[in-house]
Amino acid sequence: MAVTPKPNRRAVKKAQPHLSKGRFYFALLIVFGVFGSLVARAAYIQLIEPERLIFEGDRRSLRADATTVQRGSILDRNGRELAVSVPVQTVWADPKRVHEGDGLANRERWLALAEVFRTDVNELLSKVADPTRRFVYLERKVTPGVADFVRQLAIPGVYLKTESRRFYPAGEIAAHVVGFTDIDGLGIEGLEAIYNQVLTGVPGERVYRKDAAGRVVEEIRVTEAQQPQQLTLSIDQRLQSLAYAEVKKAVRYHQATSGSAVILDVKTGEVLAMVNSPSYNPNNRHDLQPHRLRNRAITDAYEPGSTVKPLAVIAGLEAGVIQPDDVINTSPGWMRLGGRRVSDPINRGEQTITQILENSSNVGTAKIALATGINSMLDTYAAVGFGNDTGVAMLGESFGILQNRQRWSDFEIATLSYGYGMSATTLQLAQMYAIIANGGKRVPLTVQRREGLPEGEQVISERTAKTVLTMLESVVANGSGGRAKVRGYRVAGKTGTSRKAIAGGYGEEYVTLFAGIAPVSDPRIAVVVTVNEPSGDEYYGSEVSAPVFAEIVSDALRVMNIPPDNLADAQLKAAGFGGADD
Repeated sequence: MAVTPKPNRRAVKKAQPHLSKGRFYFALLIVFGVFGSLVARAAYIQLIEPERLIFEGDRRSLRADATTVQRGSILDRNGRELAVSVPVQTVWADPKRVHEGDGLANRERWLALAEVFRTDVNELLSKVADPTRRFVYLERKVTPGVADFVRQLAIPGVYLKTESRRFYPAGEIAAHVVGFTDIDGLGIEGLEAIYNQVLTGVPGERVYRKDAAGRVVEEIRVTEAQQPQQLTLSIDQRLQSLAYAEVKKAVRYHQATSGSAVILDVKTGEVLAMVNSPSYNPNNRHDLQPHRLRNRAITDAYEPGSTVKPLAVIAGLEAGVIQPDDVINTSPGWMRLGGRRVSDPINRGEQTITQILENSSNVGTAKIALATGINSMLDTYAAVGFGNDTGVAMLGESFGILQNRQRWSDFEIATLSYGYGMSATTLQLAQMYAIIANGGKRVPLTVQRREGLPEGEQVISERTAKTVLTMLESVVANGSGGRAKVRGYRVAGKTGTSRKAIAGGYGEEYVTLFAGIAPVSDPRIAVVVTVNEPSGDEYYGSEVSAPVFAEIVSDALRVMNIPPDNLADAQLKAAGFGGADD
């Protein structure tokens, strides 16, 4: 067997690897391409679009705690709360946690929850049906008892959080003035809406960064809360309550459509009370009817009837066409103007200016207006605020109607003198009587408490204002306003009854009014009562509104601690100025 000789290792040459230049450059290109793309991506992230990753990082590490701010309170002039915010609990759910904790397994707990919420259980369950959602309200601002019940149910994923709820201690009494907020605390009616920004304030905020272990590693920003302001009204809750009780009682007794009353401080122009019936309860608005929201004292304008007859006398006195002791012949109790008739119920013959107001003579005031002229009449009406706003700056205030055209017929001038052919709100009428009571000086009205006496504008001479005030006192003492007398006090005022206009003329529905001032010796308040569409046989202002005025003024003067100025009143009893009528 032949033996093959082993090759000499030294003779065998090692094979050298062979790499072509093309492969080398290709590999190099791949390496540089990878590193280049990484550098480009890093540059893009760092320089061109860093916001997204910053946002994602902040979302995982930044936290913000808000400092809650309660809505500012609304107070009456004596510090009584008319609107206040109180902390309450809101029930919410995290549907994801509900499903993870098997919170839907026990249906009985959801049935119990639906029962206290007064809702359908299926509707409640539908809110947490989607496990991808993280927040849903179940019931906003529940009572403490309901909140305790929710805690006891201990449904997984159902939680409580503290919110603020608006509460109105005066309820329906001050509802039209104060208004109300929506469920998120934003004012949508009354003064709550007008002063929403003032009452809201700005919550504070603390922004900080946490690490993965939940430790605070950086304070980013701390913003101090801006506390809301408190609103102090000119309203006196005591007067508001007594006025509302009397108006509500009158509306119910006479089966009227509505009623309103306003009490003004004649020296400061402050609105001490403004009430309407029907009203509503701002704490419970589930079955609220829209017509109840209207603040009729400022939104509803009526033809004021005989309550503006003193203006015809004022215009005549200011123009110099009549004197206080003049006598006007009203025989035969009617007069024809341009084919139309102006008349009194009976022929009263010759009457003094005071008797014209006492007897509410249409013929007498028409003759004064015709002698005065339309320009002086319109100037006087405008001077006391008719056809313009009163300055209270409340939602929905009507300017009324005071026409200013070039041509007026004699009949139109005559009817204007006794309150037809124009319209005014209850508040505007109260402003007119406040001007008379204040010696002819007009001060802007306000619903906010006013410190000190404002500067007024003399729109009627003081002499004329005092003269007419004395005449209006005689109206109550000897004339048509007899049922407006207040025991122990001198009162001035005027009745008014006007038919409501309809298409093509006037219908058989009436508005009854009484406007007055008390006490005459040192006027403090002007009060106007309006009762709209009373039913039954009584529909005159002297029968419907005057007694309401008397009750309101009697109680108001005692509440305000104004001493009696008519001690000669035979009906006044020494036993007590407050006890006799209580």
